[in-house]
Amino acid sequence: MGTGYNKTHNILVLADHLSHTKTIQFNEDMLMKKSILFVCVILLALILITPASICKAAEPYKIGAVFSVTGRTSFLGEPERNSAKMFEEQINAAGGINGHPIELIVYDTEGDATKAKNRIERLIRKDKVIAIIGPSLSGTTMAVIPVIEKAEIPFVSCAASIKIVQPVKKWVFKTPQTDTQAVEAIYLHMKKHGLTRTALLTANTGFGSSGRVQLKKLAPKMGINIVADEVFGPKDTSMTAQLTKIRGTDAQVIIGWTVGPTQVIMIKNWKQLGMDKKFRFYESHGFGSKRNIELAGGAAEGVYAPLGRVVVADILPADHPQRNFVLKYKNDYEKKFKAEVSTFGGHAWDAMAMVTMALKAVGPDKAKIRDYLENIKGFAGTGGVFNMSPQDHCGLDSGAFEMIVVKDGKWALTD
Repeated sequence: MGTGYNKTHNILVLADHLSHTKTIQFNEDMLMKKSILFVCVILLALILITPASICKAAEPYKIGAVFSVTGRTSFLGEPERNSAKMFEEQINAAGGINGHPIELIVYDTEGDATKAKNRIERLIRKDKVIAIIGPSLSGTTMAVIPVIEKAEIPFVSCAASIKIVQPVKKWVFKTPQTDTQAVEAIYLHMKKHGLTRTALLTANTGFGSSGRVQLKKLAPKMGINIVADEVFGPKDTSMTAQLTKIRGTDAQVIIGWTVGPTQVIMIKNWKQLGMDKKFRFYESHGFGSKRNIELAGGAAEGVYAPLGRVVVADILPADHPQRNFVLKYKNDYEKKFKAEVSTFGGHAWDAMAMVTMALKAVGPDKAKIRDYLENIKGFAGTGGVFNMSPQDHCGLDSGAFEMIVVKDGKWALTD
């Protein structure tokens, strides 16, 4: 017999022994004691024999996450980690998902592809998560996709490259707008203002190379002429050589495509060389952190970028379909972390929202979660209004962007 039975049995034996030491004249008192003892035994039995279903109901839904929390691209991963943890807190404070709390397990990739793969494998094998969000970078995302596909686990990336979702991979989704959509938004804005000649300044990284491919691919289709094509390394500390070459061309526009410190260096060099008087500068959607404006020290004034609407949530029209969602996220984040919101944290917020929506609808079945993600329709997140399909595991179009210009050290809407 189990421990619970032995304890209950001993109490009953002791009660019987004590009852026989009393004389018959204390029958009434004895009956009262036995009644009290009986209640105690019942209570003890309830404590010792807790139904398994009660324990099972409290089991958390484990979600894994990998972000570049430290290292060269911590400006991406830190707000992503913060946003995902804040989402976890809010969901659990509201009672969890169908009575289950969520448990978010976050690992730092430091922006390294090998570490990203190791962390993903740990989440799958050791932590037994039912879905994974992240990583922060296109390169690290591409490195972990084979692991994800082999394990058959729902995965929502927070990186931008279109290669993540094209061609479609069964278990892989993403929340950021693609580089293709960002290129379309820039080219459309250029043509609207009568600008058709551009120079490219791209990093030889996963993100930069993917952007360069799309910039070159879409240019002839959209009536844009590329007159210079300059490349740099992710650790370069100056782009003056590349910009000097561009200065000798008839370009009207410079398009920079990178993330990290180099996106600030390039616009500082552009300003230092006096090129801001002749060449309009467009940054990619990787520019979506107020920190970049601050680090540029005034050089970012007049720079354009296609960004998610979260950075301008408070000035969106009242009837905009994203306004309520992005404004709540922005206000909650800035209140909790005492820091301005970025588009990057929004990618993780959207990923958490999608995964928890799936859990609420279908429970912790990985295949059903995958199917749910593939059929999300009309979800107005921070990155846009998502409409997934078997042919599109991002679900956004170029309309998900707002063209932003830096004005007086702040993000501002432009025509």
